[in-house]
Amino acid sequence: MGKIREFDFEYFIGPAHPGVTGNMSYHIWAEGDTILKIEPNLGYLHRGFEKLVEQRHWIKNFPLILRICVPEPDVNEVLLAMAVEELNEIDVPERAQYIRIIVLELARLAAYLFYFGGVAGAIGLYTIPQWTIGDRDYILDLFEELTGGRVYHIYQTIGGVRRDTPEGFEERVLKVLDYLEERLKDYDKLFFEHPLFLKRTKGIGIVDKDTALRFSVTGPNLRAAGVNYDVRKQEPYLIYDRFDFDVPDIYRDGDVYSRAMQRRLEFAESIRIIRQAIDKMPGGAVNIKIRNPFEYRVRAGSTYVKLESSKGEYGFYVVSDGGVLPYRLHVRGPSFSHGLQLVRHIAEGTNIADISMILFSLDVCPPDAER
Repeated sequence: MGKIREFDFEYFIGPAHPGVTGNMSYHIWAEGDTILKIEPNLGYLHRGFEKLVEQRHWIKNFPLILRICVPEPDVNEVLLAMAVEELNEIDVPERAQYIRIIVLELARLAAYLFYFGGVAGAIGLYTIPQWTIGDRDYILDLFEELTGGRVYHIYQTIGGVRRDTPEGFEERVLKVLDYLEERLKDYDKLFFEHPLFLKRTKGIGIVDKDTALRFSVTGPNLRAAGVNYDVRKQEPYLIYDRFDFDVPDIYRDGDVYSRAMQRRLEFAESIRIIRQAIDKMPGGAVNIKIRNPFEYRVRAGSTYVKLESSKGEYGFYVVSDGGVLPYRLHVRGPSFSHGLQLVRHIAEGTNIADISMILFSLDVCPPDAER
């Protein structure tokens, strides 16, 4: 039987499918089980954030923007706060900055647990997603105690955080960290050292150093390609320069294995950062008082602020005309580079059985490309 036009098969993965990281679709053309072409397709999720921001008071945007990336929403809250604080030259209390780092690193741990489960599920190790989603709930318990919300926290604000940590919170955080450190040993045995994981990930979905730089790859995906760049180290924000932590530089092959192992090592480093933040955290105020948040004005000007999210470099470009509403906000998320541009380049010639695993290994969050 001859080819159907110029290809044998046509596939659609997503938008609601275990094979994709979020509500987006991939249109695939294949010859036999070899992919000839892949086309990302957005538009299946909430979107238009950048224009919605312009219609809300500065303070009212905190409940909106965290929906740009659900697995790790806190980065958006912190970025908006940082942008306003820079434009209005606000000094954030020290204690609030320590709390912000604890929140960001806990969010990174929760996002990495989702990641481990996604990659493992894509190759058939279904016990791991059950474990990681269950273990992530312990972190969500902490967020619920601290902020009142498990996923959407609305905890960051202009000049700090909404309220101080509850009594005994730090001890409960340390207890969860102890559990996760011990749990990593189980993940190693059943996942990271599993022969199936090694066979299915090594040499698959390779993004070499030159390709990574050409496609503006950032975060763990960039570091797994041999470029040791982390915003927390190279361009410190908040008070990250006060902490002792490493940016692992071991796995440089740029394949699925390297990307997964990079995050495995960084998971342990985030635990290390949180322990230091709890140990060093000073007393004092956790925010500055704003008289009337709905009449709050930000000085005219523009700024670009960025941080290191679990998925890569994440930035906000914010413009104010001096009014009570933002004039412009542009989101620079890593998913545009990773999930749209890069995938088109590396998918050609890939076996159809490997594509979901490659997509999960890139850790795409569709809304930060649909913003």
